[in-house]
Amino acid sequence: MFAYIARRIVYVIPIVISVALVCFLLVHITPGDPLVAVLPADASQELAAQLRTAYGFDRPLPVQFGLWLWRALHGDLGSSIATGRPVLTEVLRAVGNTVTLAIAAALIGFTLGLLFGLIAGYFRDTWIDKVATSIAIAGVSVPHYWLGMVMVIIFSVQLNWLPAVGAGPGGSGAWGWDWEHMKYLILPAITTSVIPMGIVTRTVRALTGDILSQDFVEALRAKGLRELDVFKHVIKNAAPTALAVMGLQLGYMLGGSILIETVFSWPGSGLLLNSAIFQRDLPLLQGTILVLALFFVALNLLVDIAQAAIDPRIKRG
Repeated sequence: MFAYIARRIVYVIPIVISVALVCFLLVHITPGDPLVAVLPADASQELAAQLRTAYGFDRPLPVQFGLWLWRALHGDLGSSIATGRPVLTEVLRAVGNTVTLAIAAALIGFTLGLLFGLIAGYFRDTWIDKVATSIAIAGVSVPHYWLGMVMVIIFSVQLNWLPAVGAGPGGSGAWGWDWEHMKYLILPAITTSVIPMGIVTRTVRALTGDILSQDFVEALRAKGLRELDVFKHVIKNAAPTALAVMGLQLGYMLGGSILIETVFSWPGSGLLLNSAIFQRDLPLLQGTILVLALFFVALNLLVDIAQAAIDPRIKRG
C-alpha cells in the first residue's frame, strides 16, 4: 500500500506543474489590460509603466511564470490589484466558506443519492425505481441557478422562513456554528446538492442493478445467505466506483459554483472568482484558480488511495 501511495504522489507532481502553467497562461491570453481596474482615466504613461513594472507585467511570460511559481511555492500569491490585500488571505477566506457549503451540500446530496440509487437498483423496473429515477433526472436537468432563485422567492420572499443572501447576520462573511449563521447555509446547500444527488443516484442505481444480475449474487442466495447479507456484498462491490463519482462531484463543489454563490451572495471562491474576472484582477484570478485546482488534484489523490484501500485489486493493478 505504501508503494502504491508513493507512486500516486509521484504521478501528481507533473499534474500540479501542468495545472499551474495552465492557470498562469489562461488569464494572460485573455484580451484587456489588468491595470485598468486601478489606473485613473487620466493616468499618464509614466504611471502606467511604473505599475506595470511593480506587478512584473513588463517581463516576458516565461520569466513571469517562473517568478510566480517560485513565490507560490513559498506561499506568496501576490497582492490583489483591486484591493491591495494579499491574494492568499483573500483566497483562503473564500475557500473556507466554499468548503463549508460543499460539505453541507455533499451530506445532503450524497446521502439522498446513495439512498435513492440503492433503492432504485434493488427494486429495478418497479414504480419505486421509476420515482427515484425521475427525481434523479429532474435533479440533473433543472438549472441550479434557476432553482436557487425559485427557492429564494418561495422561502425568503413569500414565506420569510430563511434569509436570501449572505453567510451571516448583517452581511458578515465570518462563519459561526450557530443557528443565526446556519440558516444562511440551508438554501444554497440544498441548491448545490441537487445535481450531485441526481448523478450519484443514477450511478448507484446502474451499479446496483448490474451487480445484482451477476452470478455470484445468485450463488450467495443459493447458499442461504440472508438478503441483508447479500445486500452488504452488493454495497461492497459498488463502493469503489461510487466513491470515485462522489469524489469528482465533491471536487466540483469545492471548486465553487459561480452561479449559485452569486445568486445567494455566498462569500466563497465562486463569488471571488466572479469578482476577479469582472475586475480583471490577474493575481487574484490566478491565485483562486490555482488553489481550487490543487484542491481538486488533492481530492482525487485521496479518492484513489481510498479506492485502493477498499478494493485490493486496484492496488495490485
